[in-house]
Amino acid sequence: MSGGDIAGLIAAGVFAVLVALLAVPVWKLGKVFDELRGAIRTLSDGTTPLIDEVTTTVSTTNAQLQKVDGISSNVSDASANISALSSLVAATVGQPLIKVSAFTYGVRSALAASGKGTGRRRRSR
Repeated sequence: MSGGDIAGLIAAGVFAVLVALLAVPVWKLGKVFDELRGAIRTLSDGTTPLIDEVTTTVSTTNAQLQKVDGISSNVSDASANISALSSLVAATVGQPLIKVSAFTYGVRSALAASGKGTGRRRRSR
């Protein structure tokens, strides 16, 4: 064997040792990736039912909001009707009440003025 052959064998041996030393971390990295794949699978299996429940909850909430919208629309219509009714009552009853009140005030004022002119005096205690 020549010196070049021996150098080649030494280089091949060093390369084999280097490959063996690098194989261990690569082997452990493969195990880490296997664990990571299992964790992702578990997370995915747990997330799918949760997403289904969220979808059901959102659908139910949307249906309830539509019902509330209908109720608030009815309440709005009722309050508009009550407002119109109160305006009608105020216009129908309010104006005559004001006139009656003004008339009675005028009568009281006239009676009070006529009582002062007749000489009647109030007694003081």
